[in-house]
Amino acid sequence: MTYRPFFGFAQEPFAADLDLDNILQTDDLAAVSQRVEYVMRIGAIGLVPGGVGAGKSPALRGAWGQLHPSQYNPLWIPATAGSILEVYRQLLAELDINTAASSRAVLTRLIRQQIQNLVVTKKQQPLLIIDEASLLRLDVFTELHTLTQFQGDSKPWLPMILAGQNNLADNLLYRTAIPLASRIVARAHLKAVNREGMEQYIIHHLEVAGMKNSPFEEQAVTAIHQGSGGLFRKANHLARGALIAAAAEKSQTVTAEHVRMADSELL
Repeated sequence: MTYRPFFGFAQEPFAADLDLDNILQTDDLAAVSQRVEYVMRIGAIGLVPGGVGAGKSPALRGAWGQLHPSQYNPLWIPATAGSILEVYRQLLAELDINTAASSRAVLTRLIRQQIQNLVVTKKQQPLLIIDEASLLRLDVFTELHTLTQFQGDSKPWLPMILAGQNNLADNLLYRTAIPLASRIVARAHLKAVNREGMEQYIIHHLEVAGMKNSPFEEQAVTAIHQGSGGLFRKANHLARGALIAAAAEKSQTVTAEHVRMADSELL
């Protein structure tokens, strides 16, 4: 049995691609927004570390969604284990420049030209967001700070947010990363939520999907919280899987056993 019509959902519940207006406003999200605003205002670097599935990307989307799109320009790139040249090319692609150049000098010149054009000509404030920055090689950290230097380091035109797993901060403690780390002015660590926060999260997603009354028993919410470790991504999988298991049994109530059944399907 398909669970969406069985429970009467208007749309897919626990989806990752929520509209900005539907992202749950939490204290953690507010903390990220405050730090993003501060980093942009002074042209520095901020960190957003957190566990896998803790909600870093939605928090950053929510923070950016509060800014006027005509005045701000996000440059969002996913980190890889490649060289600094790959980071440069990814950034240039975000700036709508495709090049096969392999010279650091050429690539940095192109980046500087495009950033200066955004700031001076188009009057837009860019923000470089590097997602999964904990994957970056240590030699990339050594050079990354040079992207923020304009006109003898006097113009803070390219603020940066590094988002990644909890080891991101540890990687920045290496001696070679000191020039980058010295520019970090703010950190918003996304932690696992407690059971109350998980229940609020579940209810919010049910309402977004068109369900006013939660079918989850109290024990089921506890099982989702425990099984996910308080992390949202796995909670989404457990909650959706439990709904599927309940619908298969034609049960309008989702129990802890349904959550355990869903958990058995996950790695």
